[in-house]
Amino acid sequence: MPLSSLFIQLDHCLQQTRAYWQCVAFDYSEFPWCDEQLTHFLNELSDEQVRELDADQTRLYEVFADFIPAVEELSQLISLPYSAQQRADLPFWLSNGIKGRKLLQLKDFVSHLDNGEQPVLEWCAGKGHLGRILAHQGAQHVQSVELQANLCEQGQHSAKQQGLNMHFRCADVLQDNTDDCFTQQQHAVALHACGRLHQVFIQQAIKAECDKISLSPCCYHLFTEPTYEAMSTEGKQSTLQLTHSDMKLALQETVTAPSRVTKVRQTEVTWRLGFDALRREVTGIERYVSVPSINKQIFSGEFADFCQWAAEQKQVELPESCDYQHYLRLGEQRKKITDRIELVRHIFRRAIELWLVLDRALYLQQAGYDVQLSEFCEKSLTPRNILIQANKITN
Repeated sequence: MPLSSLFIQLDHCLQQTRAYWQCVAFDYSEFPWCDEQLTHFLNELSDEQVRELDADQTRLYEVFADFIPAVEELSQLISLPYSAQQRADLPFWLSNGIKGRKLLQLKDFVSHLDNGEQPVLEWCAGKGHLGRILAHQGAQHVQSVELQANLCEQGQHSAKQQGLNMHFRCADVLQDNTDDCFTQQQHAVALHACGRLHQVFIQQAIKAECDKISLSPCCYHLFTEPTYEAMSTEGKQSTLQLTHSDMKLALQETVTAPSRVTKVRQTEVTWRLGFDALRREVTGIERYVSVPSINKQIFSGEFADFCQWAAEQKQVELPESCDYQHYLRLGEQRKKITDRIELVRHIFRRAIELWLVLDRALYLQQAGYDVQLSEFCEKSLTPRNILIQANKITN
């Protein structure tokens, strides 16, 4: 299917289903949609069944297609091609210091690139792991652009030790002029550059008419305006207005966290909702008010201590005599609703991500590139596994 047709169909599906995903779960003490059958089904689910469903995107589509008709079409639209490529065997000295899952991501990403000896621009490079692999595989030269000076120094030191033709440029790509980093005869690559960082990368690469552009986007909301500003013609014509909350939803499919981390997260959500119930009663303000992040150690302590800390942050005066256990129970009740609202929202997380990716792909296409979308690795390595490959069309 042409990318523009896929975008239009996906956009229509998301428009139809906005009541189910364009909401912030913490804002609600009851389900935000008028659907008695769906509400009854969700209330009948055990907490364990909610967790199991949330971890299985395919099953989510199957189960909720019975309640939300557009979900069946959605599950077909979000399918992208994936073909496993043989991972390169890298020498120990090159892979040393790269953690296991990250190393596999890099290998899979590189295995899908057709680079050869073409010069490479590595964007938001970190220590230059990706660039070093491409240099080792024969790239004439790699220029790695990175914000943090210490990472540039470490990367340059490693490249020199390993005899690789690489040069690091320390730059704030949102502020500094990086025009001279891009050239026409170049392969520009970016693995998991966040939000506005990868949008600037695309714009700069198009401006320089780079021969090849390959990227896997990440964290679409970072460094961007509160309401998403579309890049492509089709995106600008859409009436769908995505907020930061909507774009964060695209990132909520994650590789399973350790059970300890999951348990702490569950406690944190419950306590925040419990404090919110207390704050609402004390202040009379019914909307949800977020509380700043804090060291997770506090969630191993007492709920009352958390409430007192949170009250200080929000300048709320708590009563001297307070039944904290009552508000903790309210937090537990609210969490059951919140978890089930989030479960329904999670049906749409990949669809929203693909909508955002298609907006970028169409922008490249409209600038004269042949664009292909695929998945470069299994989701078990990273759910941020969409690869945009663009080749400049020559007359």
